[in-house]
Amino acid sequence: MKIYTKKGDKGQTALFGGKRVDKDDTRVECVGTLDEVNSTIGLLRAKLGAEHPWQGNLHRIQKDMMDMMSHLARPSDCKKENSNPRPTDGADFCERWIDELEAAMTSPSDYFLLPGGNEISALCHVVRTQMRRGERTLVSLMKEDAVEDYILAYINRLSDLFFALSRSEMDQAGVAEEKWQLFLYKKIKRPD
Repeated sequence: MKIYTKKGDKGQTALFGGKRVDKDDTRVECVGTLDEVNSTIGLLRAKLGAEHPWQGNLHRIQKDMMDMMSHLARPSDCKKENSNPRPTDGADFCERWIDELEAAMTSPSDYFLLPGGNEISALCHVVRTQMRRGERTLVSLMKEDAVEDYILAYINRLSDLFFALSRSEMDQAGVAEEKWQLFLYKKIKRPD
C-alpha cells in the first residue's frame, strides 16, 4: 500500500466515518495541533535518552494522545469503534506526577518564568505552549460538536505538567530559573 492517496490534493481530508472536510476545519486543526504536540514529546523523549525516569510516563502520554486524537477525529454522529481504553484518568495521572515533581524540588513555584534554562526545560515549555494552543482549538471544536469531558481536563492538566517538568529539569540540573513576575494570587493578601 502506498503512503500517498492524492485524495487531499484539493484541500480536503476524510474524517473517521468517511465525511470529507476542508483541511482547515476546526476538528482537523485540533487533531493536527495535538499531533504536533505528540511529535514534540517524541523529540523530548529522544533528547532524554532511553533510561531517563520520565520515559515511562511520557510514553503513556503519547499513547493517550493518540487515543484522544482518534476520538476527536470522529464526529459525534459517527459510531465510535475504538477498542483502546479511554484515558479517563489522565488529569488525575498528571496531578499525581506534578505533586511528585513539586515535592522533590527545592523551591515552590511562585513566579511566572521565562522559558529556557537548558534544552530539556525549553523543550518542556514548547510542549506546554503547543498544548495550550491545542486546548484553545479543542474549546472551539467543543462549540461545534460534543467532546468527552475527560479530554479537555487531560489537555488542560498536561500543560501544567509540562510547566512542572520544565521546573524539575532546571532544579535537577542546578540551573537558576529566570523569574519574571510573582503570580498575581501570591500578591493579594487575604484577610485572616
